[in-house]
Amino acid sequence: MLITCESYTIVVYLHSHMLSAATSLYKNAFTGLTKNTWLLSLVMLVNRSGTMVIPFMTIYCTQQLHFTLPQAGIVMALFGAGAIVGAYIGGNSTDKFGFYTQQVISLILGGMMFIVVGFLKTYESLCIGTFILSVCNESFRPANAAAVAFYSNDNNKTRSFSLNRLAINMGWAVGGTVGGLLASVNYHSLFWVDGSTNIFAALLLLKLLPYGKSKSTKPIQTNKKKAYLDKYYILFIIITFFFASCFFQLFTMQPVFFKTQWKFNEAFIGFLMALNGIIIVIAEMILVYKLERRKRITFFIRLGFIISAISFATLNTLPAGYITAIIVIMLITFGEMFSMPFMNTFWIERSNDNNRGQYAALYAIAWSIAQIAAPLYGSYVAASSGFKMLWWIDAGVCLIAALSILLLEKSIITSRPVELTSVAS
Repeated sequence: MLITCESYTIVVYLHSHMLSAATSLYKNAFTGLTKNTWLLSLVMLVNRSGTMVIPFMTIYCTQQLHFTLPQAGIVMALFGAGAIVGAYIGGNSTDKFGFYTQQVISLILGGMMFIVVGFLKTYESLCIGTFILSVCNESFRPANAAAVAFYSNDNNKTRSFSLNRLAINMGWAVGGTVGGLLASVNYHSLFWVDGSTNIFAALLLLKLLPYGKSKSTKPIQTNKKKAYLDKYYILFIIITFFFASCFFQLFTMQPVFFKTQWKFNEAFIGFLMALNGIIIVIAEMILVYKLERRKRITFFIRLGFIISAISFATLNTLPAGYITAIIVIMLITFGEMFSMPFMNTFWIERSNDNNRGQYAALYAIAWSIAQIAAPLYGSYVAASSGFKMLWWIDAGVCLIAALSILLLEKSIITSRPVELTSVAS
């Protein structure tokens, strides 16, 4: 009995100690961020809680509107094309007029277009509407990135972006779950919810955040660098595109794969999409807090790419089923958490207050072009050679991207040893 009591005491002590340590770790991870960073993340949480249309657009096109898979791929590709135009407009508008105004306009116009697109049923009209929607909606990204940078400081840039991503993914978890349930009842409701949350987020931003426009305190001659003349950044953007074209399969081809090949219902697919956000909400801030200043930024980026490659390979190597699907989502999510916060830090550290919109726009454009390529080549490969070939290609591209990041790191260090020695701050 004495041994049992002592063992129980030890267990209680260890449990209490571990709980205290975990609480302290979470507290430290979130300490030091500015009030406006938190408020901006709240706006993002509201906005992304309505993210329902894009994750289910491919299924909506094929199952509800009875388009072919290549046609659905073109619709998604047009969303990517609109995102390129939107990112260009948003980046230039941000540098000229400021991130605040651009965010408000983008949210309102994007919200209105989500509702309009819900009424479009023909292939041609949906293609046009999706493109316009994307232009309006995606012009928000460069402005939002500039806002996060403006409200942060040198000691918490990566964590500020991670908090913003946490809000996005917490909203994604809500949107994915609710969207899956709504899609099983009425797809049209997704467009209304997505549009309404966009507009409400704009009103919330106007209410909570004071007007701000970044201004550099540095001499003007030090701020003339153009993003497109930064050769290392251009190489980074190219690598980003190839990785992003694989990552977007999570939202374009994987839902269709799970529906048609593994016979999952919309509710479980929605859960899988939500799981991605839930893991990020729980783990990313802690992960970034523990990793920052430990190694070079590029180390974590390429590690994330390698984990993502393993995720795609898992689709071909493990048996079909619910457990495998969950493992796949967990792997791609950890690949995302290792790479993306530090990818943001990479471009933010190469920019300044007078050209941040340009750098943010190029980064957003890389992802936008990937939004075109992912559904186009994904649907083509899946239709012509099967999903198995698609997943092997994605795994291979992620590995090549990881190697390319390593070579880029060595080139930067060779040319300017001071660069990349500042790890994620």
